[in-house]
Amino acid sequence: MDKKSLIKEKLRFLSKLNEKEARHYVALWAIELEWGGVSEVNKLTGKSMTTIRKGIKEINSAEKLDEPNNIRKKGSGRKTLTSKRPEIIKNLELIMENDTSGDPMKHLKWTTKSTGNVADELKEKGYIISADTIGRLLKQENYSLKANRKSKESGSSPERDEQFKHINREVEKFTIGKEPVISVDTKKKELVGNFKNNGKIWSKKGQFQEVNVYDFPSLSKGKAIPYGAYDIIKNKGFVNVGVSSDTGEFAVESIRRWWQFNGKKDYPKAKKLLICADSGGSNGNRNKSWKYYLQKFVNETNLKITVCHYPPGTSKWNKIEHRMFSFISMNWKGKPLISYKSIISLINGTKTKKGLTIKAKIDKRIYKKGKKVSDEEFKKINLEYGIPSKLNYRISKN
Repeated sequence: MDKKSLIKEKLRFLSKLNEKEARHYVALWAIELEWGGVSEVNKLTGKSMTTIRKGIKEINSAEKLDEPNNIRKKGSGRKTLTSKRPEIIKNLELIMENDTSGDPMKHLKWTTKSTGNVADELKEKGYIISADTIGRLLKQENYSLKANRKSKESGSSPERDEQFKHINREVEKFTIGKEPVISVDTKKKELVGNFKNNGKIWSKKGQFQEVNVYDFPSLSKGKAIPYGAYDIIKNKGFVNVGVSSDTGEFAVESIRRWWQFNGKKDYPKAKKLLICADSGGSNGNRNKSWKYYLQKFVNETNLKITVCHYPPGTSKWNKIEHRMFSFISMNWKGKPLISYKSIISLINGTKTKKGLTIKAKIDKRIYKKGKKVSDEEFKKINLEYGIPSKLNYRISKN
C-alpha cells in the first residue's frame, strides 16, 4: 500500500473513533512523524494543534480519566446554555405561561406553541438557541407533546382565551413597571375544633390523634375563613383569617391588611396595583359591595387599582390556588385545626423550596351578609371598564 492510500485508510479509521480515542490516535501519529509531526497531522486531519499536543501530553504522562468509560474528564467539555445563562429558564417559563394548557395543579403541562416559535421569541430577547434545545428544556421543565383532544373544561371560547392573554399582558406590564400584582381568593372555610383534617402524617405505630366522630358546627369553636393575597412577583403571601362571613367588605379588608403588612413595605414607590381574582364570590365581577369597598381602599392609599377577573369556570388557573393555597393544605394535612392560634401558626409555617413565605393574621371583625350598596353609592365609584370585557376595570381616586 502506497503512502497516499495509507493516509486515506488512517483518516477513515480516525473518523470511527470517539473524542478520546481520536485525540490519542492523532497524538501517536504525530509522535511517529517526529519533528514537525504536530503540524503535519494538523494539516492531514484538521485536528487542532492544541488537541494533538494534549493527546501527546496524556500519553507521555500516562494520564487517565476519572472513570474508565468516560470520554472526557469530569467537568470538562462545553458548558450548557442553562449553566452559562440560568435566567433563560425563567424567560422560557414566561413565554410558555402565555400559551399553556393542562391542569396547573399537576406537574404535567403541555404547550400549543411549536419549539421553533418559542426559539424565535427567545432570540428576540437575545438568546441564540435552537428548536431542538427548546425541546430538551421543555422536557426538563415537565412539558410534553400532546395530541388534540376534547377538553372537560367548560366555557372554552375565543373570548375566554382572549381574557387569559389580556391578564398575562397586564401582569407583564405591571411586572416590568415594578408595580405590585396580587392574586386573591377565599380558601375553603374550616371548622375550628378537634375535627378530622384530611391527609396523613408520620407517627409512631399505635399513636394517633383522636378527633370528633362528627363534624357538627355546634361542636366547633367557630369557623375560619382564610382570604389570601399572593404576591406573584415576590412569591409572598398574606392570609386574613376571618371568623364571620365572606363578604365584599371582608375581601377588601383582607387586601387592605396585605397592603399594611406586606405591600407598602415591599413596594414603597407603588402608584398602581393589579388584582387578579375569580369571577364569583366575595370578589366577583358583579359584586357591588366589592367595588364599593375597593373605592374606599383606593381613596385611602392613592393607589390606582386594576382588576382582572378570570373567566367563569376557570378558577383553577388563579395563581393563588396552586402557588399558595395548595401548600397551606399540604402543610396542615392530617392535623386537626383545634384553635385559631393553631391555624395562624400552621399558615405562618408554610414554606417551599422556591422561597414562598406566608404571613397570617386573625380578623375578629364581624362582617354582616346582605349589606346593600345603593345605586347612588355605586354611581360615585370612579369606575372605568376595560377591554375585552367587563371582567376588567380600573378604580381611581375620586
